[in-house]
Amino acid sequence: MSKLRNILLGAGVAAVGAIGTKKAVDYFRNRDREEVVDENQPDAEAVAADEVAYATVEPSSVQDFLDKSFGNPGRYVPTRPPKIFEYQDDQYMVIWARDNQKNKNQMMAFKYTDAGRKMVASVGYTKDTTDYNLSLDDTDFAVEVNDEKLVSGQGETSGADEVDFVLA
Repeated sequence: MSKLRNILLGAGVAAVGAIGTKKAVDYFRNRDREEVVDENQPDAEAVAADEVAYATVEPSSVQDFLDKSFGNPGRYVPTRPPKIFEYQDDQYMVIWARDNQKNKNQMMAFKYTDAGRKMVASVGYTKDTTDYNLSLDDTDFAVEVNDEKLVSGQGETSGADEVDFVLA
């Protein structure tokens, strides 16, 4: 779990108190902010193969990360609580934001390794079209767009109101 705290510190994101565990399938279905279980609890660790250890953060707390990462302050504005989690010893951060420059919603997923942060998914979506660039082959994850799970490649599909980061 110390790796998860290091990601938060490195990205300049402050946990709102909850670091807990949850069944992975339940964690990925939740589009809202995770509940703060106990602000004073020690770092949690996922103990079962089907669990995630997660940190609860406010959407606004990733704004500085977005501004610094993409070099255009205010271009991306978070629209939904981010997912910052550890699953089977791998650490990820998934952010949903509004791309004010391209006038669309954006979901970005990052995988953290010893070599640093790597973007593994970028999905831009409007009601009319969804474009994606995915490299989730070596992960347990997919991006769900209109009930279809996409894992790799670059392309376009029909529009969507929401996209989700889910177990493949």
